[in-house]
Amino acid sequence: MGIVGAGPAGLTLGNLLQQAGVPCVVLERGTREYIETRPRAGVIEHRAVQMLTRHGLADRLLREADRHGVCEFRVNGQAHEVDYSSLYDGQTHYVYPQQEVVRDLVGAFVDGGGDVRFGVSDVELHDIEGPAPALTWTSPDGTAERLDCSFIGGADGFHGVTRRSIPAGAIQEFSHQHGIEWLSILAEAPPSTHKVIYALHPDGFAGHMLRSATVSRYYLQVPVDDTVDNWPDERVWAELHKRFALRDSDWSLTEGRIIEKRILDMRSHVVEPMNHGNLFLLGDAAHIITPVGAKGMNLALHDAEVLAAALTEYHRTGDDSGLRSYSEVCLRRVWRAQEFSQWMVFMLHRSPEPFLSRLGQARLEHLIGSGASAGYFAQNYVGP
Repeated sequence: MGIVGAGPAGLTLGNLLQQAGVPCVVLERGTREYIETRPRAGVIEHRAVQMLTRHGLADRLLREADRHGVCEFRVNGQAHEVDYSSLYDGQTHYVYPQQEVVRDLVGAFVDGGGDVRFGVSDVELHDIEGPAPALTWTSPDGTAERLDCSFIGGADGFHGVTRRSIPAGAIQEFSHQHGIEWLSILAEAPPSTHKVIYALHPDGFAGHMLRSATVSRYYLQVPVDDTVDNWPDERVWAELHKRFALRDSDWSLTEGRIIEKRILDMRSHVVEPMNHGNLFLLGDAAHIITPVGAKGMNLALHDAEVLAAALTEYHRTGDDSGLRSYSEVCLRRVWRAQEFSQWMVFMLHRSPEPFLSRLGQARLEHLIGSGASAGYFAQNYVGP
């Protein structure tokens, strides 16, 4: 098995295959230091943690991650808690930065004798529709290398080479632009709360996401086509203070040094099917989802689990039924997550159309006031 991409999907696939005795090689264009320090997502669902635990890949996560089962919606200066863990069998989220997940997975793979090539370039796929697919690439020292394999796992993200290697017309691609953008801010600031905060304000959404004891992630809804240059640090903090403000409360937002600012293109994208010939796509190579609801990394881990089981069964018995059903199984969860993400996007954001903004507000009021609506939210938010 050749795996392109050493993110959560590719590394989880590599570890599960290695444990099953299925030979594999992982290619990664970044350095090990880069992938182990690049900040990305930070919330892992209960189901994903169970899977990692079963395979001995969650020891440090279970020791160090914070567990959270309550989130907070702020509307018109008032805070409303939703105890989603109590509403869904006590399941919780684990707050554990993605780069820490990657560090654990790289360590487990390498310590187990896994073969991962860092700093590669010019990766190309060959004969993905035939019986003898292959990968070629250039190593960091300029050496041209080749891997002949039975299958290829494409876990190299939305802009990677694997999906682009599929012939035009062989797959369908579904895309949606949500008409909103977020300014994503990472700051060296202790969390101001022990709960994720979703704040609705006349000027737009704001989010406070937990990452670690010393680092916090914030989001601000900004105009479409806005730029980071329009958001000096002073303006960022002023806007966050304003949108998170509570009436009749001494709660305050903790500031710190901002270490990252970027504009997020809030789009959704799904590929059907998630495979072509002997190429199987995982994670962002197969589907992009907005950060609303924290589903991206969790979907990637699920893809890896499903594909690893299918490949292991084929390797041991020759039964390819799991490989043939891979896309169908994964896409059921992908589309469910997309629907929930869209549900939250509509609820949390101001729309240019006042009618739609009021509908979103009505949805949130129903969530806060209805046990049935809160139950739907809890089941989908913490992960089915």
